[in-house]
Amino acid sequence: MTEKDIKPIPRYIMDEIYRRDLKIEPWQTSTVRYYAYLTVWKKELVKVTVAVATIQNKHWACKQVAVHGVHSPKCYVRDMEYNYFGYGYRVGWFAEELQSQQKRFEDGKWYPADARYYDPYAPLINCGVVGKLPEYKYSAYQLYKGRDIISYLRIYEQYPQTEYLLKLGLGAYAENRSLLKKLVKDKAFCKWVIRSRKELALPYGNAYNITTITQAYKTGLPLKEVSHFLFRKKQFERDASTAPIREAFPGYELKKYFDYAEKHNISERLYLDYLNACKHLGIDMTLKQNLYPKDFTYAHDLRTQQYAEQKAIEEAGKKQELEQKFSEVAEKYSPLQHNKRSAFICVIAKSPADLIREGELMHHCVGRMQYDERFAKEQSLIFFIRAKEKPEKPLVTLEYSLSMHKVLQCYASYNQKPSEEILHYVNKVWLPYANKHLKQIQTAA
Repeated sequence: MTEKDIKPIPRYIMDEIYRRDLKIEPWQTSTVRYYAYLTVWKKELVKVTVAVATIQNKHWACKQVAVHGVHSPKCYVRDMEYNYFGYGYRVGWFAEELQSQQKRFEDGKWYPADARYYDPYAPLINCGVVGKLPEYKYSAYQLYKGRDIISYLRIYEQYPQTEYLLKLGLGAYAENRSLLKKLVKDKAFCKWVIRSRKELALPYGNAYNITTITQAYKTGLPLKEVSHFLFRKKQFERDASTAPIREAFPGYELKKYFDYAEKHNISERLYLDYLNACKHLGIDMTLKQNLYPKDFTYAHDLRTQQYAEQKAIEEAGKKQELEQKFSEVAEKYSPLQHNKRSAFICVIAKSPADLIREGELMHHCVGRMQYDERFAKEQSLIFFIRAKEKPEKPLVTLEYSLSMHKVLQCYASYNQKPSEEILHYVNKVWLPYANKHLKQIQTAA
């Protein structure tokens, strides 16, 4: 089909469009209406879309705006524009004297276009033309209630099985290529579709998607139940915190969890706590009795209590290990302490408890924020600056880098800047002394 094959609207088609358009209330609406009719040009079935407009119930105009051939990859468009940003279709009516100015897309010529976009919905005037073509004699076109008969016939030529879907009352699936491919390959699936036709029979727009259908076929569960599960699963997957549950119940196993949780009135957070405790305790979660305990409240309380006890033991062990390591590091670098020829002294922290006490007295965060771990790992050391006359009273806390051989932080109470006298002691007296002794320690090691 080319633009040269396009013929004017037959008179009897024009009369039928006019009779149908008369029924629109109010007829004088300025909104453009669309109708379509079928015809055969050079042995190809063609759908012609017609636009109709009126002004003040007096001037009625009708013109061809789009032509789609069943075997033509492109359609032809005239005096019509499609807006990609949601405004739909616009038709120019300058030649019909329904508008005062000519639109930029309106010149009366036919142009090839993408059939996906230039195909407004239009009621079909003469569906019976399909039956006059032998190749569509058994296409069940009379039962087709979809949007575009041309689209349906294209699919029918590739998948004749779509005829059976219409005859089974499953027209909502007649253009679903994924479903048709499965019907061609899987005879058992064909039989299942026939058995399930009452469940599947839904209006256009409400039909089940192919994922729901294939899952219902595989599991043997009712379509409505599968659809509900897939919707809930999609919502569930949006919450990243539910990942441990999804790992424990992969794929369709998640439905069993949903059913179990609903039956026992268990929230996601409660089951996550139980799952986390079991995982930490090394409980075998492949066993049914662990995944679905008969008394969930008892199992939850038991496992979380065991988890808390084990965690406390682990934390105590870690604390003891940290304290031991901290003490060893403090002893190793004790030569960096200073108490000579100055009004100030510098002492190293001996334990994590020293850091906590210093932080509380000085109102800063040295007792928190993992300074104890950095100390134990020999990443940085914590020293306390005291007045030689009052060695128990905190003045300044400093953090010293073992790798860079410099002071990282040096603060008085409430993270205030130390006095110039103390800064002079830290930078000019203690730091050179500490770097000298650190080099000796590292050389000896």
